[in-house]
Amino acid sequence: MFLDEAIVEFSSGRGGSGAVSFHREKHVPRGGPNGADGGRGGDVVLIADRNKRTLIDFRLQHRFEAENGKHALGNKRGRNGARIEVKLPVGTVVTNSETGERVTDLTTHGMKVVLCRGGKGGFGNQHYTSSVRQAPNFAQKGAPGERIVAKLELKLIADVGLVGLPNAGKSTLISRISAARPKIADYPFTTIVPNLGVVRFHDTSFVVADMPGLIEGASEGTGLGHQFLRHVERNRVLVHVVDSYPVDGSDPLANYELIERELRLYSESIWNRPRIIALNKLDLLPPGEFAALRERFEKLGKPLFPISAVTGQGIDPLLFDIVELLKESPEEEEVEILLPAAKSKEDQSWHIERSDDGFHVVGKRVETIVAMTDLDSDDAVRYLHRRLQRMGVIEDLREAGAAEGDPVIVGETEFAFTDEQ
Repeated sequence: MFLDEAIVEFSSGRGGSGAVSFHREKHVPRGGPNGADGGRGGDVVLIADRNKRTLIDFRLQHRFEAENGKHALGNKRGRNGARIEVKLPVGTVVTNSETGERVTDLTTHGMKVVLCRGGKGGFGNQHYTSSVRQAPNFAQKGAPGERIVAKLELKLIADVGLVGLPNAGKSTLISRISAARPKIADYPFTTIVPNLGVVRFHDTSFVVADMPGLIEGASEGTGLGHQFLRHVERNRVLVHVVDSYPVDGSDPLANYELIERELRLYSESIWNRPRIIALNKLDLLPPGEFAALRERFEKLGKPLFPISAVTGQGIDPLLFDIVELLKESPEEEEVEILLPAAKSKEDQSWHIERSDDGFHVVGKRVETIVAMTDLDSDDAVRYLHRRLQRMGVIEDLREAGAAEGDPVIVGETEFAFTDEQ
């Protein structure tokens, strides 16, 4: 499983049902209705947390459900359901996998988004008194919660960036240490799209990005230099991958200095980031040339790791040093931004669809009203009919051709059409 992506189902809690109750007290005859309301269902809240590095937590858990609201008991209101908070790495993009619509982009540490709102609690019978209905014997059920099957995907906000000239072996290295599978071939070419991978090493994990090969003039925008270098700004540690045996016969140290110069020209801050040199392709280097090349690079005073991304030689010491540098390197200054989702205005519209199995009333408001009705209570069903009649739903059904006894489907509930109350 590629650990930069996950499909997860989130569900908020259903509201608790209201109660049917009447005031009972000594010396107080004919006590009125006092049924309390049900509790609200719990919300599902997403929180961007920079301490979360990957989506590895979702390998085994693919479903999150908030608590349902509690039902009212007599004149005691039901307790609200507990909300759940799901922490995601900064840079996670949340998309509705069923519609393809982007829901949110968690770009800043501390950012909060209410992904699914809990259903509201149902009214107790005290809310249904009127001049002609002084002792209502029904209450409202809780509203259903919301559900979304979300695709979670990490943007290119990585802990470690692999930089170097084209064909230095960065793609091979990221495929060796992570689940990323970039294009790799036995002929010279350069990656043109950054690759992102998740590395698990012992008891830790981190995100590594394979930056497309930089060229001379990248700091001035040559090629796609600025676009790629902007990605490097997000990395805390850089691994400079150097081809120890270039096919064009160029000098590995000169190639290294070329990229370092471009980094410094683009940003002094980037150039000052912790750096590791990975002297790659040792499996191709003639044995007699390695000692001299290593001596030249050691004079630079930076951590040097001779490796072969193809055979795996020297990979573990390299990963160990990367982990230690990540522990020491400072993270970005925390900027907490709380963004509770604005309460959206519920869609009040509906429409009638006719099919072979009956007349379908489609509309969130109507479907919610029916779902919150206690269909086992004749009084509640009569109240629902009058309410739909006042809204104009009954008239719309009649105009659509519904006759007495025709099936009417609202959500998961089926009725027989009637004009009578």
